[in-house]
Amino acid sequence: MKRNSLLLLALILTASLPLFSQEVYENENSEVYNYLARIAQRGLIQFNDNIRPLSKTYLHECLDSVATKKEKLTIIEQSELNFYLQEYSSSSSNKLNNQGTFRLFSKDNSGRFRSLYASGNNTNLFVDPVMSAKVVEGDHQSYNSTSSGLHFWGNVGKHIGFQFFYNDVIESGKGFDTTRAFSAETGIIRKDTSNFKSLNFTEFRGSVNYAFKNGSVAIGQDHLLYGYGENGRIILSNKAPNYPFIRIDYDIFPWLHFNNTHAWLSSNIVDSSKTYGTGNVLFGGVREIFVPKFFATHSLQIKAAKGLDLSVGESIVYSDRLDFGYLIPVMFFKVYDNIVNNSHIQAGSNSQMFFTFNSRNQIKNTHLYGSLFVDEIRMSTIFVKSKSRNQLGYTLGVNVADLPFKNLNLIAEYTRINPFVYNNLIPAQTYTNHNYSLGDWMGNNSDRLLLAVKYNPISRLKCAVRYQAIRKGSAGTIVDQYLQQPQPDFLFGNLKSSNEWNVNTNYELLNSLVFNANFSHWNTIGSTWSLGIHYGF
Repeated sequence: MKRNSLLLLALILTASLPLFSQEVYENENSEVYNYLARIAQRGLIQFNDNIRPLSKTYLHECLDSVATKKEKLTIIEQSELNFYLQEYSSSSSNKLNNQGTFRLFSKDNSGRFRSLYASGNNTNLFVDPVMSAKVVEGDHQSYNSTSSGLHFWGNVGKHIGFQFFYNDVIESGKGFDTTRAFSAETGIIRKDTSNFKSLNFTEFRGSVNYAFKNGSVAIGQDHLLYGYGENGRIILSNKAPNYPFIRIDYDIFPWLHFNNTHAWLSSNIVDSSKTYGTGNVLFGGVREIFVPKFFATHSLQIKAAKGLDLSVGESIVYSDRLDFGYLIPVMFFKVYDNIVNNSHIQAGSNSQMFFTFNSRNQIKNTHLYGSLFVDEIRMSTIFVKSKSRNQLGYTLGVNVADLPFKNLNLIAEYTRINPFVYNNLIPAQTYTNHNYSLGDWMGNNSDRLLLAVKYNPISRLKCAVRYQAIRKGSAGTIVDQYLQQPQPDFLFGNLKSSNEWNVNTNYELLNSLVFNANFSHWNTIGSTWSLGIHYGF
């Protein structure tokens, strides 16, 4: 079945459902997530951010809930609440009219400056330019980064939301990271590989969302983040470039949330059997066809108690052809894979299980969180070292607010990823997109200890100091992964250790206008500092 047919089918299936409100996803890096998470950590609201991105409408509802507890906020939190309400009151509004409105370079009804706002015919449209500039200097580095683009979003009627985000980035100078292979930064797809004096790539997000009672269906291209982590996530992160998807969210009960996503990934592997000649000698004279690669995941999140959320989920990476079985939201992927592929490992797919817990304010002003990612495990020999296959990873973290004084957070986190996690016998079925990990950026056979202090001295000024110690062993071979008994020890091979100190400040002068200063020192590669400004993200 063709992709367009599947997307149309997803919309048709929800067409008869009651209308609710339009949905537009907010950038997962927006500071409003951290603000609401901190308020939830103090027990003032319930905030469901185990999966990101979330819709502007939901974020606005959460901000409205915060407003009812305004007397319990600090002066800085009250000021930031008004600032965020100014941003989301209008952009998430469901108010529609048939009278035409057009505003250019002026404030909207909430007092938020807009480059362009238009409404009419039951449609709202918001448009902003996207611009950024950054200077990076340091040991072996000296380059500039600039970008420009366009961001527009809005809604049609009461149930359809849309957005388009395009940002073209150019880095020029010396020492810029052309691969981002071992970095928490999102991976890039370079445009021009023949010019090594500059780096050009594009950031893009776009989606159309259909909202119904208690849920929504979206088609688009974006990241999907799952779980928690200060500088990486082991289940789903924003390390890999974003990808096209169909996403379903549904609140089965007030205490039970369901998420299902099917995505199209890039294998970066040429299918030689389908590659053919073009009849000329230009660029090698061949038409290259890549091996198709797909990803499906679904999960249940349970509100087990006030402030305590538990989740369980399953995912699978498969290749070669689109399989309708993985588009069924309630399918048991692992069982289906065994059935259709006759339990043959060479014919099968790469499946995973994952679990998270999230406790907020059960211990006063404290956020406890954890994630477990199981790539492969042999339950019968889990504690027998000579026969175990414990290919899993986990994260444990604690975040304490207002200790020793207001507007300050103390964070400690540990992540461990055992050997061979994310890897697979079939190269087109590794847990990657464009060869970047869908999970934690460190990859397997590694661990990270992270300590951080975050402080807001004044409204909209975010200061953070972070220390992280990272260890990473060798990747090993496929033979080691599947045949060696006992399995290689954790951190086996050529062990590399690195430590980083990072100081970062952000100040959002106006909505979407952010100034940034950053200093980082690695014991292995030296120091780097940067100054930047961006608007419209």
